[in-house]
Amino acid sequence: MSIESPEFLTATRTSYDAIAPAFSERFTAAGLDDRPLDRMPIAAFAELVRATGSAPVADLGSGPGHVTALLHSLGLPVFGVDISPRMVELARRAYPDLRFHVGSMTSLDLPDGTLGGIAALYSIIHVPDEHLSAMFAEFHRVLVPGGYVLLAFQSGDKDGHLHLTERFGQEISLDYYWRTPESVADRLTEAGLQPHARVLREPYEEEKLPRAFLLVRKPT
Repeated sequence: MSIESPEFLTATRTSYDAIAPAFSERFTAAGLDDRPLDRMPIAAFAELVRATGSAPVADLGSGPGHVTALLHSLGLPVFGVDISPRMVELARRAYPDLRFHVGSMTSLDLPDGTLGGIAALYSIIHVPDEHLSAMFAEFHRVLVPGGYVLLAFQSGDKDGHLHLTERFGQEISLDYYWRTPESVADRLTEAGLQPHARVLREPYEEEKLPRAFLLVRKPT
């Protein structure tokens, strides 16, 4: 294990490479068509980012690319970044007019002050607590002044953790972390990002935990 590639990144990459076809088939088919409460904060994020100028937006943990495509449809100059080469391959195939590349949200290959916005929907859920602050500092670094971050993650009454060894019939080694909006907001504030809005919705159908959306901004 190296500083640049900690064990959790390797495990996340390997696990999503294994489940990429099944995961992509499940989440690309319907996208967010049946999730109006999820589309609402995404639409607000897009409108706010458009008002800041023409700097590009990064969809971090873009997976099969359906959120990247939605952000593009909302008028944002967006590209996707995912740690799984297989996921990136499938996203490029599904959305050939959009740009996707392999990378880690914990160490972005971007100059300072490059992005007008960052969307990270259900991707910080695999990042251990001890790496959150450094990752949010990285978000702050690459944002233009006034740029926005939209996070989505599973939530609950307290922080928790689950390790899975199987999904979609494939062997994996993947850690999932759910967190209260307050605990994530505290880390974001420590990184210099200002809280802007918070949405918490109850679980849909097969979901077991509430979903939290946090919108924060880099000060101008």
